[in-house]
Amino acid sequence: MASANYKILLVEDDQNFGDVLRSYLEMHDYDVTLATDGVAGLEVFRKGTFDLCVFDVMMPRKDGFTLAKDVRERNKEIPIIFLTAKTMKDDVLQGFKIGADDYISKPFNSEELLLRIQAVLKRANKAPDPRDEQREYIIGLYHFNYPLRILTFNGETSGEKQWKLSPKEAELLKMFCKYINDVTPRSEALTKIWNEDTYFTARSMDVFVTKLRKYLALDSNIEIVNIHGNGFQLLVKESAGVTG
Repeated sequence: MASANYKILLVEDDQNFGDVLRSYLEMHDYDVTLATDGVAGLEVFRKGTFDLCVFDVMMPRKDGFTLAKDVRERNKEIPIIFLTAKTMKDDVLQGFKIGADDYISKPFNSEELLLRIQAVLKRANKAPDPRDEQREYIIGLYHFNYPLRILTFNGETSGEKQWKLSPKEAELLKMFCKYINDVTPRSEALTKIWNEDTYFTARSMDVFVTKLRKYLALDSNIEIVNIHGNGFQLLVKESAGVTG
């Protein structure tokens, strides 16, 4: 993904850490402006034009959440990524309620931040995906009605071959269908369905994947594969497909 034209506002109160991040992102052709507290960050934002904001949460004078609210009053669309040493659920949820596009806990690998920035910018700059509006799916011998959360095998409506999915089961299956035969990113599923990407929510997601595997086990052409380090892949062999 070309990055030369993207301008990033990085607000991080640890000057040394901020300098390292700025240098790393500039190596990948991003134009980065660094501010070292929330008040300075808001002033820079007012004077400049940016494609993405990366805010530390715990900062003097103005914390990252307050800064994000101020930024959102001026620009409701600009993507925001939070950096934080905190991992408490309430803090993560507060970030997403403010309108965070992603949330990354320290310590983290610089490459991870780079990949998350690329993903957020890609989502922000593309047209709405028509797959997000799809309501019904054919998955091999199964029919999935997303609004009703009903999964049916081979057109049969008997209790053993028709299932009423839970809300999270339905959301996860829909996302798998969206990425049919491709990788469903684990981080996207966790942030969109569970509202946070943590060890505990990842374990919860694994439980739901196991449930979906059991539902889909009647068709040998279907398999949900774990792609280590990336996510899951809903594989459907040639004799099956997905339609809407």
